[in-house]
Amino acid sequence: MKNHLSIFASDRFAWEKARILLAAAILSVNCAGPRYTRPPVTTPDSFREAAVPGAGWKKAEPADTVFKGAWWELYGDSLLDSFESRLAVSNQSIAAAAAQYRQARALVRSAASGYFPVIGGQASYLKQQVQPGSRQDSGLTLEGTVSWEPDIWGKVTKSVQASRASAQATAAQLAAVVLSLRAQLAQDYFALRILDVQKHLLDSTVADYRSFLDLTNIRAGGGIASSADVALAKTQLATAQAQAIDLGVQRGLLEHAVATLLGIPASQFSIAPDAEFVGRVPLVPLDVPSALLERRPDIAAAEREVAAANAQIGVARTAWFPSITLSGDAGNFWPSLSSGPGLLWSLGGVLTQTIFNGGQRLAQVQSARAAYEATVANYRGTVLSAFEEVEDYLSSLRILQDEAGAQDTAVSASRLSVELTLSRYKAGIASSIDVINTSTIYLSNRKTAIGILGNRLGASVLLIKALGGGWNAKTHQAGPDKPVR
Repeated sequence: MKNHLSIFASDRFAWEKARILLAAAILSVNCAGPRYTRPPVTTPDSFREAAVPGAGWKKAEPADTVFKGAWWELYGDSLLDSFESRLAVSNQSIAAAAAQYRQARALVRSAASGYFPVIGGQASYLKQQVQPGSRQDSGLTLEGTVSWEPDIWGKVTKSVQASRASAQATAAQLAAVVLSLRAQLAQDYFALRILDVQKHLLDSTVADYRSFLDLTNIRAGGGIASSADVALAKTQLATAQAQAIDLGVQRGLLEHAVATLLGIPASQFSIAPDAEFVGRVPLVPLDVPSALLERRPDIAAAEREVAAANAQIGVARTAWFPSITLSGDAGNFWPSLSSGPGLLWSLGGVLTQTIFNGGQRLAQVQSARAAYEATVANYRGTVLSAFEEVEDYLSSLRILQDEAGAQDTAVSASRLSVELTLSRYKAGIASSIDVINTSTIYLSNRKTAIGILGNRLGASVLLIKALGGGWNAKTHQAGPDKPVR
């Protein structure tokens, strides 16, 4: 049976004093503090790029469903849709982040266990003989113990709050990982499709260059063209063929990247070429900038880390206050199997207080406060970076749209130049060098136009990512299940 060095139930007067002390402590103001409020941040009234004349942006309306679900469906590509659906199931980075979130939820339940008493029990049997032939003594003891430390100063409450905020931050980080990987998958897929379009362009160009080489050979056989013209036409053809072959290297790398994102071995995955890929750049409705605080999972994660750090200040402050532990024992003792049991019990409490520890408590509070200030700075920096990213991709899309218009004009003009020069060449007016130069310019302009389309698709994906995708902090703020107190 345990021996207590404090208050025993047999001492009625001491027990009454303990009850008065406990009641006074419970009625006292919770000193753990401080109360949490989200740090203020400066948010503009609108995005500057959205107000540029001719940018084509529109304000989001209540009926818009762009960011309320599968944002990748905006591009109207069924294969991309299937890849995005598989990503959340098979990607290993998402699986790791999900496991970390489950771990954080378990830590919340672990912290909440401090609200409840610790109950234990033990059974023992003793048989002894002092001397040979003398009487044997034996007995069976059953004992139960209860120990409880009331959360008077709010240490458990603050620990639970810190764990819950950390779990909510982990949930937001999981959402950030998913959003980032979905955006990466879309970017890789569109880059691969742009290569398909470029390969189709080069294949058709190779056919045109081969026809021109045949024409040049015929003219050379008739004495109209020189051997230098033939060599130049062969050079042009071989160069285009080499460029078409080179695209296979880049396409293979992108195909392997998509396979890894989907959790599939690269050797067991392939994407059929699509020479008819069009690539639709969607119009992305814009919400007010302050909505980023709710829409961006990385911002939500940073804010929840601030809340967790704030609660840790309260945990550190509780070291200044005494701890009170109530405990009790109760058990039955059988001196023999034929006799009745004897009841043994005790009830008591212990109050402990650190008098001096060389400034450790003050240092711990200062450390917790400095950690809180660091998370506040990180939160505000994350918000600023979010506004920067949105403005970056808004301006990129606006400029790329203007560039696409100018490039389309260049493609049309260079195509007309090729047609006219080729007609003049057949008529004997222009040289083969003129045809090769104009066709090279035409090919370069068409490749540039396709590249601009790829850049626009990539920028639109990054803009959706910068705007938070389909995530919303309000639907995740509850975090893990609130522990029952």
